[in-house]
Amino acid sequence: MNTTNIERIGMRAEFITWVGNITIVIKRGLQVHRNNHKTKLDSYKKADRSRHRRWREELEPRLKEFRYTLHLLKRSPLSVAGLLLVVSIIILAIAAPWIAPYGPEERNWHATKLPPSAEHLFGTDSMGGDVFSRVLWGARLDVGLAIMVVTVDLLAGVIVGGISGYIGGKWDEILMRVTDIFLAFPGMILSMAVCIVLGKSLTSIMIGLMIVWWPSYARLIRGQILAERERLYVVAARAAGASNRRIVFQHLVPNSIYPLLVAATLDIGNVILSAAGLSFIGFGAQAGVAEWGLMISDGRAYGFLQGSWWMVVFPGLAILITALAFNLLGDGLRDVLDPRLRR
Repeated sequence: MNTTNIERIGMRAEFITWVGNITIVIKRGLQVHRNNHKTKLDSYKKADRSRHRRWREELEPRLKEFRYTLHLLKRSPLSVAGLLLVVSIIILAIAAPWIAPYGPEERNWHATKLPPSAEHLFGTDSMGGDVFSRVLWGARLDVGLAIMVVTVDLLAGVIVGGISGYIGGKWDEILMRVTDIFLAFPGMILSMAVCIVLGKSLTSIMIGLMIVWWPSYARLIRGQILAERERLYVVAARAAGASNRRIVFQHLVPNSIYPLLVAATLDIGNVILSAAGLSFIGFGAQAGVAEWGLMISDGRAYGFLQGSWWMVVFPGLAILITALAFNLLGDGLRDVLDPRLRR
């Protein structure tokens, strides 16, 4: 065997050895990677189990309190009835486009003032509109308007009352004097004045009622925060360096909000009554709009005295039942959320 062949065989052996070494290194690297990946997965799983366990431990008292709240709510049949009525009314309002057999402004001029029948469950009005359909469409307007007014006023009251109650001093004086100015005017008169200035429409009613309702929430949350701001958890948060905004909106307001939720639930029915009253006397919705107060006004003017009682009775019952439902629910929430009545 010549020298050239011997060199070739040596080179091949070195190459095979080199490839083998590289293969071993790659296999060891893959094995280490698999082990590291498995270790990471195990650590992640342990961390997830630990977080899930801590989350369950933190959530368990709240779930226990929630179950106790449901137990208290079930003990009051009127509260359960109010909750069921509120849920039913909201579902009917949302589903009105699919439930109502006629549109809100659909008219049949050949079927005016018809009494309740299979074709028209609540009869028809003086312009041939189906009263049942208009009552359903009116729920969307009146209930939606009331919820919007109460929500905006609740937020405004929390901001104004929270700042006034926690900061105090000149800010408390200024904000409370502004609140007193609004409270000095009769609510309905002030709402009527706003409707006159802005024009007669549902938007004007909404703005007018928003202006009227927020001061009561500001006063209520201010009183709650004044009673809470010297508690130990507030002192601890202040000592830990928490900002005033954090203390107010993450500590004080959540612990003071329950009376406001009860008042807001009760006020939804009152807002519906006020909005219907403004529309009834001509300060609200324009003619032809499916709004409960306006329907009662039109029924009184064009049909009630002539015997068409259904034009007034069914929209009036809708207002009565809706206001009663929210009042029953508010009373139930008061009994459930008030710590003095829970034990």
